[in-house]
Order: sequence, then C-alpha cells, then structure tokens
Amino acid sequence: MATPSKTPPGADPKQLERTGTVREIGSQAVWSLSSCKPGFGVDQLRDDNLETYWQSDGSQPHLVNIQFRRRTTVKMLCIYADYKSDESYTPSKISVRVGNNFHNLQEIRVRNSHRMPQ
Repeated sequence: MATPSKTPPGADPKQLERTGTVREIGSQAVWSLSSCKPGFGVDQLRDDNLETYWQSDGSQPHLVNIQFRRRTTVKMLCIYADYKSDESYTPSKISVRVGNNFHNLQEIRVRNSHRMPQ
C-alpha cells in the first residue's frame, strides 16, 4: 500500500535531489515506451530538458514502462506535463501500476489532470 508523500506539491525534484531529500533512481531501470515518433523517445523523456519530450505514435493507451532489475522501493514519481505548451497531448489520466512482472500489475494511484478552461 502506498503512503502519502510528505513532499509539498509542486516541489522542484532537482532541488530536492541537490539537497539530498530524494535520489534519482531512474538510471537503474530499463525504460520502454508503447510507441514513439523518431527523435521523441526515451532519451528525450529522460534528458532533464523541458524543451524535449516523448511523443507517442500509436493507439492508446500510451505506456511508459519502467522495469528495475531487482526489487526496488520507489517513494516518489515526478512527471512534468505542461498543458499550456501542449494541450492536445497532455494526458488527462495517469495510472501508476506496480508488480513483479507485466502480467500482475496492480494500479496503486490514478491522477486525473485538472485541465485549464478553454
């Protein structure tokens, strides 16, 4: 069961990493995508540049799979989405699922976006 985060909403993950509050562990995982356009894949998703991004090129649902080689405790997941810059591609729902393999994933958190009024 997931516990509520004690990190304030909107906290800067890079600042939290610099202060030692959190540690980035994504480099310890194997990342894969359900699909992507050329030049808009995992490298762009993970490059810490807000000007680059992942862009899916397939049918929904669009998936980002993060697989660790051994059992790993993840206490925080940070996702940057910018509705003002990319309203048509900003996800309306994000589902976080965990498990020992792809076939036994259980949803532990759902986040519905709060889109800005048009």
